[in-house]
Amino acid sequence: MQLVHGLRLLSAALVCAAALTGPAGAEMLDVEKDELKFGFIKLTDMAPLAIAYEKGYFEDEGLFVTLEPQANWKVLLDRVITGELDGAHMLAGQPLAATIGFGTEAHIITPFSMDLNGNGITVSNEIWEQMLPHIPKDADGKPVHPIKADSLKPVVEKYKAEGKPFNMGMVFPVSTHNYELRYWLAAGGIHPGYYSKENISGQIMGDALLSVTPPPQMPATLEAGTIYGYCVGEPWNQQAVFKGIGVPVITDFEIWKNNPEKVFGITAGFAEKYPNTTLAMTKALIRAAKWLDENDNANRMEAVEILSRSEYVGADKEVIANSMTGTFEYEKGDKRSVPDFNVFYRYFATYPYYSDAVWYLTQMRRWGQITEARTDAWYDEVARKVYRPDLYLKAAKMLVEEGHVAKADFPWETDGYRAPQSEFIDEKTFDGRTPNAYLEQFPIGLKGKEIVTGNKVAGG
Repeated sequence: MQLVHGLRLLSAALVCAAALTGPAGAEMLDVEKDELKFGFIKLTDMAPLAIAYEKGYFEDEGLFVTLEPQANWKVLLDRVITGELDGAHMLAGQPLAATIGFGTEAHIITPFSMDLNGNGITVSNEIWEQMLPHIPKDADGKPVHPIKADSLKPVVEKYKAEGKPFNMGMVFPVSTHNYELRYWLAAGGIHPGYYSKENISGQIMGDALLSVTPPPQMPATLEAGTIYGYCVGEPWNQQAVFKGIGVPVITDFEIWKNNPEKVFGITAGFAEKYPNTTLAMTKALIRAAKWLDENDNANRMEAVEILSRSEYVGADKEVIANSMTGTFEYEKGDKRSVPDFNVFYRYFATYPYYSDAVWYLTQMRRWGQITEARTDAWYDEVARKVYRPDLYLKAAKMLVEEGHVAKADFPWETDGYRAPQSEFIDEKTFDGRTPNAYLEQFPIGLKGKEIVTGNKVAGG
């Protein structure tokens, strides 16, 4: 259902008067398009959009915004491409995949990264009981976290020996969830399957068979027995705990500490046609992200109340608060402190790093969505085409000058690449400057000149 916010009722005279100066007295941008419609999926990490609206940050920039939930990620992307939506909360892999032509081809860019972390992997109660004998326990008999997929491998092997497919859900072929689930499985010796030019099921040679399930439908699909586990964002892991139908076994924070998650995506054409509007929306989103994290997450309960409304996420406040306020519940009653489960502003979370883009591209290559070998220079070129820190820093500079944010909140001197990262569950090191060397580290996954042909890997 479309949300129509009543800002358009303001008279043109009032708008013009307000547009002369911003809240800190700085001159406002002369936006080329002031009425905008943004799409989102009902997940807690759409929060910057909700907060930018509810706190008046869009309005401060002279933007009159409608927020509209979308049925699924494909519909959302298609509507941005056609212009029905001006921009949207997107999977980080979507702008990259669209730009290189995997799926629907279009040049999508992002001037703003929406958050770090925020996902989890949940299995059914039945699978959890079968995993438990293989999971290390502490002195109190509680499972030791992080739980590796090593404990799931005997279960998958048992199903395979019995001729039963081990089905798991993720939200979209180019979603963080797909790549995180694959990463976790492969690190435990479970093959998550390949894609090829002819077969885009992603299940070639797979021990576990991954398929798409929309986020809000994950718990019901698990309960029905159609899938045995899934990777999804909140609140749909905690929903399984509250319904008593599943156990979240690991968060993405434990798979890759402070991993990039969603982005705000627009077409390259929109940014070129409406440069001031692009900067204005980026400014509003940066302010929203700051609000979400400031004063040691002091605003999170208010954010939970906002997100629980039917027009946003529409889940119970208690369910959303379970992960949004610095904790995460695994088994019922086993609630643990995970203060950085959702990060919106700390650690330069909103900066669109080229290296983040490169990591997604390496996973597309690792699993065959990028079917053939690419040079390191190609990865860098695509990252720069899609991720736009130049636009982000321009917006940030304006906010600093207006007194809304501190200069220290932004990585002004970076070249767009993070320092090599090694806080992965398998202790591999990722350096975005050398993607091919990174891929060589993995025993499971394509590397070098390997390609998938039929049901096997050829070349090398």
